[in-house]
Amino acid sequence: MQLDITGRHVDITPSLRQVIERGLARIERILNDSIVSVRVILTLEKYRHRTEILLHARGDKSLRGLGEGNKWSLSVRQAVEKLEQQAEKIKTQWTERKRSDPRRRVPRVARAGAGASRGARMPAAGDGADAQERATRVIRATRYPVKPMSVEDAALRLEESPDAFVAFRNAETDAVSILYRRHDGHLGLIETD
Repeated sequence: MQLDITGRHVDITPSLRQVIERGLARIERILNDSIVSVRVILTLEKYRHRTEILLHARGDKSLRGLGEGNKWSLSVRQAVEKLEQQAEKIKTQWTERKRSDPRRRVPRVARAGAGASRGARMPAAGDGADAQERATRVIRATRYPVKPMSVEDAALRLEESPDAFVAFRNAETDAVSILYRRHDGHLGLIETD
């Protein structure tokens, strides 16, 4: 997440930055780390502290929260609460879309007896490939760190871990490489340009 804090007639102190980051951490938990960038604008006008937070999340979603108060903590809290409401709404939209995606639906298989009389269809012989196509899914894993190391270090790391591959930045060529375990027991190396 890229965080940009702008102060208008305000010095950004470490404690003020911490208040902002603590509030944004709550929103980040709601959106499951799908925040791309956040822009915070703090404005001080006499006794009024204004906080405007512009948040950009994946899927071209933009959230905006505005808070005012006589203290920064109050102003930031109001802005974060408004963002939380919008984040909850977006999260429910994402989960509803996942549930109602027609490509993910698997046909019901009728049981012998009562289920067959209610109109549930049995899969035909030709539906096997179609059902397998629907069953194949891409599961997004957490972010994978790509650290600079040599091929030998990557091989040692792969031998020690239960993973099937290690992605790393080759220290000699500075290219991203993948070292993987082959079916014959040897290690394979994929190098990018």
